[in-house]
Amino acid sequence: MTNVIILMSDQHNPRYSSVYGHPFVHTPNLESLASQGTLFRNAYCPSPLCLPSRSAFVTGKRVHEIQTYSNCQVNLDSSHESYGAALNRQGVHSVHIGKTDFHAVGEKLGFTEMSPRNTAFPGDLGHRHNPMPIRKGAERRANFFGPKQHLKREEDLEDIENSIQWLKKKPKILTKPWVLTVNIYNPHFPHYPPQNWWDAYKDKEDLPTYLLDSETAKHPYAQAQRQHFQVQNFKEEQVRGLRRGYYGCVSFVDEQLGRLMQTLEEEDLKETTNLIYTSDHGEMLGKFGMWWKCSLYEDSVRIPCIAAGPDFQVNHLVETPVDLHDIQASLFEATAVERPSEWVGIPLNKIDQNDTERVVFAEYHGHATYGSSYMVRQNNWKYLHYIDAPDQLFDLQEDPDEINNLLENQPEVLQRLHAHLEKICNPRKEYQSAETFIETQLNNYQKMMSN
Repeated sequence: MTNVIILMSDQHNPRYSSVYGHPFVHTPNLESLASQGTLFRNAYCPSPLCLPSRSAFVTGKRVHEIQTYSNCQVNLDSSHESYGAALNRQGVHSVHIGKTDFHAVGEKLGFTEMSPRNTAFPGDLGHRHNPMPIRKGAERRANFFGPKQHLKREEDLEDIENSIQWLKKKPKILTKPWVLTVNIYNPHFPHYPPQNWWDAYKDKEDLPTYLLDSETAKHPYAQAQRQHFQVQNFKEEQVRGLRRGYYGCVSFVDEQLGRLMQTLEEEDLKETTNLIYTSDHGEMLGKFGMWWKCSLYEDSVRIPCIAAGPDFQVNHLVETPVDLHDIQASLFEATAVERPSEWVGIPLNKIDQNDTERVVFAEYHGHATYGSSYMVRQNNWKYLHYIDAPDQLFDLQEDPDEINNLLENQPEVLQRLHAHLEKICNPRKEYQSAETFIETQLNNYQKMMSN
């Protein structure tokens, strides 16, 4: 049996890290972790939004199965068992520290130990699709960058310190396997890195390579995302500043990973502990004129995934697509206890290096869109199916930036991937279920406020 630590950041697009090939974003601890273990090149979230992604991860189920469509907390079903509870009832000491943005508040998730930072109820109420609302004041986010003091950074430092103290004390007295999940807020916006990391990128205030002139940027769902967040008026100096700030926040996260790695070394825990770094979703960072998440394009739906420890090969690279469900499955594999049979996922260390048949799925029903959308990834092909909008098909080996839609040129690939989608869910039916649920949420919240 092996213990496990997961460090989950928020909104980290893996392309912005040296370990995934970025030319100047400094992440030496991620590089060190990869050299000691396995880097998963093609990892995805279940949904590119905090609450849906994290809820699917913690329950082992699809977003549409647990109806966590958005960041709205009204009417969510808190009865779905978490992996913390499933491990705990089988004798594994499960711990959660930090951000708690799930289908239930932390105190109801059933972990053995819980130090939550619950998101304030009711969460986000701007997720109606027809008509899609415009997020008031969102354009002010263009100025959310620079070396400013930020409460979330202070909370991250506190949560990392608490995790370090836990590692120094608890493993010495525990007589059972344990799983520690540490959730931090960075590099999520606002992009306020510490002064030293802001200064580190003073000559790196670049611009996105792809803006509004590609067909991908002109897709109706891409236009909706930009419209919702009012990003059309972002100035060049703001775009450059936001990107510089994000780089600094990524390096801040890498620094926190390094602190955990050093603690494992100092406490002689490396030989008995797997350490996994990941995130809940990515960040568009101005690509196609889009910001933040809320899209199934690669920069928004991709996540980092690096795992090291006794259960993982050293200096190993896996091309097979994986997702957060596979990380969740790895917890049960490592601690040698039974996982609920209906849960999604395969342990990371059981996934072949280059399985061309494996399918990974993601979905999005949240804000900044006209309806539901679905992703199927198999081998180099990525299929995006939209409700009431044109579908897209990309060959990610030849076109990693998703510029050339090959939908009309590859009918056999389209047919195969759409069949995989239909095996997972009926997209039109799930869209209709999501619309009904969202209207019920909003109506019930209005009733709550009027009573």
